Amino acid sequence: MRLFHAFILIIFILFLPSVFAWTDKENTVDIPFDLPDIQTPVFRADTLNIMDFGAVGNGIIKNTKSINNAIKMCSDKGGGTVIIPAGIWLTGPIKLQNNVNLHLENQALLKFSADFDDYPLIHNTWEGVPTVRCLAPISGFDLKNIAITGDGIINGSGDAWRPVKKFKMTDNQWKELIESGGVVDKSNKIWWPSEFAMNGGKLVSKLDQKDSVKIEEYRKAREYLRPVLLNFVRCKKILLDGPTFTNSPAWNIHPLLCEDMTIRNIYVRNPWYSQNGDGIDLESCKNVVIYNSQFDVGDDAMCIKSGKNEYGRKRGRPSENIIIKNCTVYHGHGGFTVGSEMSGGVRNIFVANCTFIGTDVGLRFKSTRGRGGIVENIHIANIYMMDIPKEAIRFMIILHQFRKMGLTV
Repeated sequence: MRLFHAFILIIFILFLPSVFAWTDKENTVDIPFDLPDIQTPVFRADTLNIMDFGAVGNGIIKNTKSINNAIKMCSDKGGGTVIIPAGIWLTGPIKLQNNVNLHLENQALLKFSADFDDYPLIHNTWEGVPTVRCLAPISGFDLKNIAITGDGIINGSGDAWRPVKKFKMTDNQWKELIESGGVVDKSNKIWWPSEFAMNGGKLVSKLDQKDSVKIEEYRKAREYLRPVLLNFVRCKKILLDGPTFTNSPAWNIHPLLCEDMTIRNIYVRNPWYSQNGDGIDLESCKNVVIYNSQFDVGDDAMCIKSGKNEYGRKRGRPSENIIIKNCTVYHGHGGFTVGSEMSGGVRNIFVANCTFIGTDVGLRFKSTRGRGGIVENIHIANIYMMDIPKEAIRFMIILHQFRKMGLTV
C-alpha cells in the first residue's frame, strides 16, 4: 500500500434502486442518497435598469461603472433585480453583490472588454492550488442570495486571452489565426495572443516557487493569467437560470467552496479548440443541482474537483451532494468528469438522463500519482451516448498507476 500515493474508491452503479427524492417546482428525481434541502434565492420585487445609471448598449461605450453602480445600489437597498435590457453592453469586470439577481433580457448581449488593463490581479486559485490570476469578468466573494437569470448572452471575449494549439485547427484556420496577429512559439505549434502571454508562464512558475511575492511582480505576466468567465467563491444560495455563457478566457463557470446552488436551463459554449475551455467546474462545493442545460465546449463539460495535492488535502473540503440531470453535451473532452484535482475528495454524486453527442470520452474519472483523495458513492444512470471517438467510460488513475508500477489488472 505504500506504493500508492493516491487512493480512489468509486462506487459506479447503473439503475440503482432509489431511496430518496429531490424535488423542485419543475422536477422530481429519485436519488440513492440523502440530499439536504437545497435553498434557492428569493429576491425583493424591486428592479433597477442599468440604463438609469447611464449605460449605453451600442457595443462601443464601456459600461463598467454603470452596471456595478446599479448592482451596488440594488444590494444596498436590500436587494432585488438589476435589468440588462436588449442591446450590446460592453463592460469590464462585474462584481455581484448580496441579494441581487442580474437579469439579462432577451437580445441582451453582455460583452466583456478585451482590454487586459480592465482586469486587476488578485489572489485566487487555478487548477486546485493558490496563485495569482486576473479578476474574472463576473465574480462574487463571500456572498449570499445571488442569481444570474434571463435569456441573454454573456460573452467573455476569451479569444483575446487563449492560446491555440495548431493540431486542433485545419490548415486554413491556422493560417487565418496567424494573419490575425499574435505570435507563434518556436516549435510553431502554439499561437499566443501576444508575446507577453507566451512568455508569462515562465515568469509565473518562478514567482510561484518563492515564499513571499508581491502581487505587482506578476504584472508582466497579466496576459498569461487569463481568468475564468464566472468565479463565485464561498457563496451561498446561488441560482443560474437561462443565460448563455460563451467565449470564456479559461473555464466558463467556476464555483469554489460554494453551497446551495441551482443551475438550470443554461447554455455553455466555447470553440472546440479552446484551451482550458471547460463548461462548469464545481470545486469543493456542496448541495448542487444542475439540470436541463446544454454544453458545447473545448474541454471537460461538467467537472467535479476539490483542490490539488497537499493544498487540497489540507483544505479538506470535498465536493458532495450533487445532482446532474437532463443535460446534453456536444463537444467536450468528457461529458461528465471527476478530477483531475480531487485531493479533497468527491462523494454523493448522482448523474442521470443525460445525452453526450461527440464528446471525446463519455464518463471520465481521472487523477495522477501523488494527488490523493477519496472518490466514493458515485451513481450514474440512463446516459445515452453517440459518436464518442474514445472510451464511453474511462478510469484513468487506476490503469495508469498499475501500468507505471509494472502491474496488470
